[in-house]
Amino acid sequence: MALRCDLIIRDATIFDGTGAPRALGDVGVTGDRIVAVGDLGGASADREVIATGRALAPGFIDAHTHDDRAVLCGPACTLCKMSQGVTTVVVGNCGVSLSPLRQTTRPIPPLDLLGDESWWQYDSFGDYAHALKTKGSELNTYAFVGHQTLRVEAMGGDVYRAATDGEIQRMHMRVKQSLAEGASGFSTGLYYAPNAQASTEEVIAVAEALRPTQGLYATHMRDEADRVCASIEETLKIGRRAGIQVWISHHKCSMPENYGRSTQTLALLDAAAQMQDVAYDMYPYPAGSTVMMPDKLRDDIRVICTWSVPHPEMAGKDLSDIARGWNTDMKSAAEKLLPAGAITFQMDEEDVRRIMAHPLSVIGSDGIPHDAHPHPRLWGTFPRVLGFYARQLGLFSLETAVHKMTGRTARLFGMVDRGEIRVGAYADLVLFDPHTVIDVATFEQPIQASLGIEEVWANGVPTFAQGKATGEKPGRLVTRHKG
Repeated sequence: MALRCDLIIRDATIFDGTGAPRALGDVGVTGDRIVAVGDLGGASADREVIATGRALAPGFIDAHTHDDRAVLCGPACTLCKMSQGVTTVVVGNCGVSLSPLRQTTRPIPPLDLLGDESWWQYDSFGDYAHALKTKGSELNTYAFVGHQTLRVEAMGGDVYRAATDGEIQRMHMRVKQSLAEGASGFSTGLYYAPNAQASTEEVIAVAEALRPTQGLYATHMRDEADRVCASIEETLKIGRRAGIQVWISHHKCSMPENYGRSTQTLALLDAAAQMQDVAYDMYPYPAGSTVMMPDKLRDDIRVICTWSVPHPEMAGKDLSDIARGWNTDMKSAAEKLLPAGAITFQMDEEDVRRIMAHPLSVIGSDGIPHDAHPHPRLWGTFPRVLGFYARQLGLFSLETAVHKMTGRTARLFGMVDRGEIRVGAYADLVLFDPHTVIDVATFEQPIQASLGIEEVWANGVPTFAQGKATGEKPGRLVTRHKG
């Protein structure tokens, strides 16, 4: 009896997500799974897509996002990801997660990257997971709980100090509870003030909650500039002491005096990877973005304001121009803008390329979806890797690019049956033109959809087609080591 599918994508150039060479073939989907790959000439389907000349890859996995709120607020918030071919996002990064914490006043920075107090209503991860299920989402969501969030709750908001033993135990138990309710790990943002007073021992004590389930520890390290190597050593120590896998978020070497030091950091990580589980994500731009921090500003580093509560009209303007217009210095201007966000041009392009090309890397956008004038990575990351770095620069093959955005990411995060095109895998798929795919978003005009992404499916359901969202919400909570 001839095979009958819900969907067959025919004559595609298949990049299966493993890094294996591309191959021409057909892919059959029934329900939420891939049921056949190869020559499906004898099979039929309710819908057939002729993909001659186009590439078919697993849906891209954004390894580092701040989409905790975005996955709950519909296509207006998720189009930036779907239009890039993203089907799964990793949330709760940098110690910032929407749960477990309920707020009645505006959260402190950087927690306010996710929104004002109206969004902070999930006092358990289970509540957040329930909201995901009942509201529905266009994207699959894999979640960490954040140390900064946990500290605010456990320490009653008094976070600019070391935690007591009782508070550390409270955080440890909250991580355990969150894992039981569907979270997949624990993240820190030791660079930020609400997390900076946490000692290595505090982090280890909280992270030990991950051990029975082998949850993942991800960190925005204490320092990505002068003390970047010491920060890597701290991260590795936490992993060894807690007996868990570690993940370095958005690896970089910040500030001009550290340009070129990626040769040191990558050698350090290479050596460590021989002895323990370590990986990292990175974004394909030489500028970062987070909350505005006046005390960390430097005159030799360009800064763009991304949003400001008291001065929304300044979004998109250079801080130096704002300061000049106000007849003041950059630090004073930044203080006047608070609460606010910033793009900071703090990296060297050669380091970006070296870090991206390294075998340990995977791709994460670190996009901040609620900024008025966001970093272009929010809309452009994945097509930029495919079009600019792989096709135009030849930094690596298209097979390697896809692997760093799909199969490798899924395996490291323990996402079962995701990130590959094979029989039995979930039908998270992206159809794109390998000859034209490219990012369009710029620092001046960041809200622009990329070119070359034709159709996207999550769990077998189309979420993006003909340049717009379909309105479907097939996304699910993805939990580490569970299908």
